[in-house]
Amino acid sequence: MAPLTIGLTGGIAAGKSEALAAFARLGAATLSSDAVVHELLESEPLLGRLVERWGPEVAPDDQVDRAKIGEIVFADPDQLTWLEGQIHPLVAERMVAWLGSLPAETEVAVVEVPLLFEAGRQEVFDTTVAVVAKEEVRRGRAEARGHALVDEREARQLSQLEKSERADHVVENDGSVDDLERALSALLAKLRR
Repeated sequence: MAPLTIGLTGGIAAGKSEALAAFARLGAATLSSDAVVHELLESEPLLGRLVERWGPEVAPDDQVDRAKIGEIVFADPDQLTWLEGQIHPLVAERMVAWLGSLPAETEVAVVEVPLLFEAGRQEVFDTTVAVVAKEEVRRGRAEARGHALVDEREARQLSQLEKSERADHVVENDGSVDDLERALSALLAKLRR
């Protein structure tokens, strides 16, 4: 039997990665599309396409300078659209392959997709979960991680409210990691019924 597939999303610094880790501790198979993107950026064919488009300075010593690419794409919507057009199909291929490779006994598979609704990927999953947090909590987390350009990045995503309205389930993440894990455990129990 195929596993229950969950598309996990949320705004910047809402706690998507922490939620993904909690799902893993609760026994789900997990995949981070951000981690997949990082792998893709460091290998062909994507690495060559980036250098061809923006020059060797975006990948000195064949190592992608993600900050440099961020400066380019977050300053120019056309460049971001081009990059997403390169990345999204490759991520989708990798996700399908990952789902197909899971052991038969896998009950739940969770994929973290920051741009789940923006990329129109929600239909791929059995259900969707948005992790949300109060604005001041998210700002504090983003600043603690040294995220620059939070406003610019956020402007290119649906708001937390829009994500939560589109998601099948919403989990608040304003408390501790234990609080988040308890909420996700309760959600899994509900979904398994």
